[in-house]
Amino acid sequence: MVSSDAGGTTASGGSTGERVVYADGACSGNPGPGGWAWALAPRGEVRDSGGEARTTNQRMELQAVLSALRALASEPGPICIVSDSQYVVKCFTEEWWKGWLRREWRNSQREPVANRDLWEPLIEMVRARGDVHFRWVKGHSGDPMNDMVDALAVAAIERVR
Repeated sequence: MVSSDAGGTTASGGSTGERVVYADGACSGNPGPGGWAWALAPRGEVRDSGGEARTTNQRMELQAVLSALRALASEPGPICIVSDSQYVVKCFTEEWWKGWLRREWRNSQREPVANRDLWEPLIEMVRARGDVHFRWVKGHSGDPMNDMVDALAVAAIERVR
């Protein structure tokens, strides 16, 4: 069990009762073989990973989050997704997705949104739940959970080579 301090946050950095999910993607070449992984903080006992033979890093970042939310779909309570991908985090913290929907899946340069096939179900799940938020963590900065999901994503690449 995760203990909480007097401020109502857990040792993993989330609000009391909130599940904190770390997610990461990796690619060997871009495009190239890629891997994704997610794990629940604080120790990563619940986790999953996978990969694709030819993909991009951004797709793997998205797949990690999408997989985590699908796995946790039936569980009630708030979820904090922690990612080192500004591409993923800023979509929600800066609400890029609202502009995409308003412009019929075109970005601010009026080009089709890349990775729409992953963004659509992810955005739908986040909106439907209403209790998912995102936090950015700097990659390769010594955060133990971020390092764990990075290692799992890299290992997944080897399984799809």
